[in-house]
Amino acid sequence: MTSILDSVDSRTKLVGENRLELLIFQLGTRQLFAINVFKVREVLKVPHLNQMPGSHPKICGVATIRGQSIPVIDMRQSVGMRPLEKDQDTNLIVTEYNRTVQAFLVGKVVYIKNMGWDEIMEPPSTGRGNYLTAITKLEHDNENKLVEIIDVEKVLAEIVSYDIGISEEVLDEDLSHHLMNTRVLVVDDSSTARKQVTETLGQLGIECIEKKNGAHALQLLKSWCDEGKNVTDEILLMITDAEMPEMDGYKLTSEVRADSRMSHLYIALNTSLSGSFNEAMVEKVGCNRFVSKFQPDLLVDVVQTRMREKLEEEMGKK
Repeated sequence: MTSILDSVDSRTKLVGENRLELLIFQLGTRQLFAINVFKVREVLKVPHLNQMPGSHPKICGVATIRGQSIPVIDMRQSVGMRPLEKDQDTNLIVTEYNRTVQAFLVGKVVYIKNMGWDEIMEPPSTGRGNYLTAITKLEHDNENKLVEIIDVEKVLAEIVSYDIGISEEVLDEDLSHHLMNTRVLVVDDSSTARKQVTETLGQLGIECIEKKNGAHALQLLKSWCDEGKNVTDEILLMITDAEMPEMDGYKLTSEVRADSRMSHLYIALNTSLSGSFNEAMVEKVGCNRFVSKFQPDLLVDVVQTRMREKLEEEMGKK
């Protein structure tokens, strides 16, 4: 089963081309689901699972994989369906999100599909749509099938609460009045991730403008430029996810840098992807900072760093 991931090494070539690779799987029905291959470490048949008394009901056990104990989450149950029954088509998808490793119990793993982000659409806002970041359509078994792309960050947030507390030692009191009522553009397709950023920065008195994907964010930025506004007067910085429908964060950054009217905008890439990979991509596409998701102190550090730079820029003009 691991061979299904043989093409993963080519994923770095997709960066800046507004493309992604989806790992397509089922959850005991004919319906197709997906997650981005970027997050996947490996796929394997279900090993023996050790039970964890008192654990969250969506955790169906712990697997020992390559000497590491990894919690196993029932993906079917996590998106509002009945628990998945284990059979010969049951598999584990081992992933890394936000610096943690976990496995998801799924049904049959179908294949990997290379697609453009412009082929990915926003999900419905009702029913299981609450657990999706996007949907798309694929030809499968001679049918045009809907594929539901799961919001794994929401799934994980319902199992492990994310802290938005800010450490006192991180806060710079000299900047507090400068940050009050400042605006930041937050771009992310996950409502859970947007909420974490807005609630964290809200403690500093910062107003967050939220957009669900790069295309919507770029449209807003260009509208300000068309009106003769300076984007750095409108917002302190933009915090963007990497993976989003229509236009990903890498492409968004490239588009901003290519437009002389806003090329100087400070951009932080805020993502749950692995740090080493993204640090290289930050340099490639021209972001100013890379921040792993769900780290409030790092978010505050990015905002305060940018404010210091802005104040220095303003002093230099006097």
